[in-house]
Amino acid sequence: MENLELQKVANEVRKDIVTALHAAKAGHPGGSLSAADLFTYLYFEEMNIDPKDPKKADRDRFVLSKGHTAPGLYSVLAERGYFPKEDLVTLRHLGSYLQGHPDMKHIPGVDMSSGSLGQGISAAVGMALSAKLSNDSYRVYTLLGDGEIQEGQVWEAAMFAGARKLDNLVVIVDNNGLQIDGKVEDVCSPYPIDKKFEAFNFHVINVADGNDMAQLRATFDEAKTVKGMPTAIVMKTVKGKGVSFMENQVGWHGKAPNDEEYAQAMADLEKVGEALCQK
Repeated sequence: MENLELQKVANEVRKDIVTALHAAKAGHPGGSLSAADLFTYLYFEEMNIDPKDPKKADRDRFVLSKGHTAPGLYSVLAERGYFPKEDLVTLRHLGSYLQGHPDMKHIPGVDMSSGSLGQGISAAVGMALSAKLSNDSYRVYTLLGDGEIQEGQVWEAAMFAGARKLDNLVVIVDNNGLQIDGKVEDVCSPYPIDKKFEAFNFHVINVADGNDMAQLRATFDEAKTVKGMPTAIVMKTVKGKGVSFMENQVGWHGKAPNDEEYAQAMADLEKVGEALCQK
C-alpha cells in the first residue's frame, strides 16, 4: 500500500479506538492512539499474515508487550478482517471476547496473551528463538511502552536476545514520553534508550516521528537487512495522536471519553480524514 493509503487506514483505526473506548467506558486511549500508525504499518504492509488463516505456521508473530493498549491492536485486527468491526463496541463488556488485555485463546490474530508489563518481550524472544531452532523463516515483532521498559525483565530478555543473535526479532519502543504517573523521565528515566539496547548487542534505529508512514517504511526496510543481531526501533510518537484534547496529555493514559468528548474526538478525526482525501 502507498503511504497515503496507510495514513487513511490509520485514521480509521483511530476512530475505532475512540469508539471502542467510549462504548466500554474504560480503557487506554493515549498509548493506543500513539501506536496506531505502527499497528497499521505492521498489519497492512510489513508482516506476513493471513486473516483467513490466523494460525498459519509461517506467519510473522506480533506480541503486544504493553498489553493495556489492546484497543489499538483490536482496532487494526478488525480493520484487517480478523473479526467484525461491529464487535469493537463490546470491548470490556461482560461476555465479550475483547477483554481489556489481549487473549490469544479467544481473539483471532492475537499471538500472545499479555498485560503484565515487561513480560511480552520475553515471550517474543522465545518465539524468535523457536524459529531459529526449527529453521523457520518467520519474524517476530513486539511493541513496548517507554514506561514499560522500566521493568527489569525487559533487559533480561534483551540480554538473551543479543547474546543469541536473534536477527529475526524486532523490538519496538513507543516513546511517547508519558506514563500513568507523568513524564517517563521524571518517574524513572529510561534514557538514553538507544544506548541501552546497543549495549545489549542490538542494531538500533531511532525514528524521529513514529507517526509518519514514510519514516516507518524506511525503518522497517532497514530492519529487514540486519543480520546477526536483533533490531530495536525507538520511535518518538505523540500520546493521544489525532485527538486534539488528548495529545500529550498524561490524563488520557487510561480514561475513556464521555459523550461530549467522544463527539469532539470523532470530529477531529473526521477532519483528518477529509484532509487526507484531498491529498
